[in-house]
Amino acid sequence: MTDTLKPLDIDTVQAFVLVADFASFTRAAQALDTSQAAISLKLKRLEERLGYRLLERTPRHVRLSPQGEQFIVAARALLNAHERALGNMGSAPRRLVIGISDHVAGPDLPQWLSRLAAYDPLVILEVRIASSRDLVAAFDRNELDAVIVRNESGRQDGEVLVVERFGWFAAPTWQHTPGTPLRMATMAAPCGVRHLAVRALDEAQVDWIEVFVGGGVMAVGAAVSAGLGVAALARRVVPAGAVDVSEQFGLPALPVSEIVLYSRISDGRSKETLRALSATFRGVLER
Repeated sequence: MTDTLKPLDIDTVQAFVLVADFASFTRAAQALDTSQAAISLKLKRLEERLGYRLLERTPRHVRLSPQGEQFIVAARALLNAHERALGNMGSAPRRLVIGISDHVAGPDLPQWLSRLAAYDPLVILEVRIASSRDLVAAFDRNELDAVIVRNESGRQDGEVLVVERFGWFAAPTWQHTPGTPLRMATMAAPCGVRHLAVRALDEAQVDWIEVFVGGGVMAVGAAVSAGLGVAALARRVVPAGAVDVSEQFGLPALPVSEIVLYSRISDGRSKETLRALSATFRGVLER
């Protein structure tokens, strides 16, 4: 068989697609539970096999070459066909029930779901959005296969995906009158972010008053955009146009927060899918 007729290696094609999707060799290696060097070697061999460069690499960026833009369409089709072939041999569809904290999901949830669907098109995914406290409790009751939440209890049995920073955000036109309580937009208790914000204000002896209580991060962000008050938010979920007013109004620094993964998934393919989701979270959360 001539070299041009040799079949492509599925694992190598998958590595290429993941590097392209993540724009990162590091994230692709995490998703495949291997080393960055191993991913680089796979890509080198694939490019040699095809006879052209698939990726343009600089110290800070990874992007598809013109040939890579064309090849990735066929690569995705090959991976999907491979998944369907394996799925037809299985006894039942796989279902993953995953909980994602409202403070973690934010505006990037569609991107995460798109990446997950591309990586594992046959999985039936059930996603529940709720508070970290409620999701951890549901996980401990065996109601969820995995959860991605803020570590509010100091547990040590989860995998830390990233450490996230918080700030005080308000609309650009929002003003605080000195000598009056700080007007706050928050989520309802027992929200962990509300707790850390209130504790920081109380320890700094800053008077405050709730002027808006929302049922989710989007609602709190809407109140901030409407100029109702200031809110403690992770920088990633801040509504467009909002500004950090911490220094302007002398507000106390907020502690960092660990985003952790708890999982009881045991079958190999589902563990691979969860690794891909975790790598996606890391890439977006660290951006």
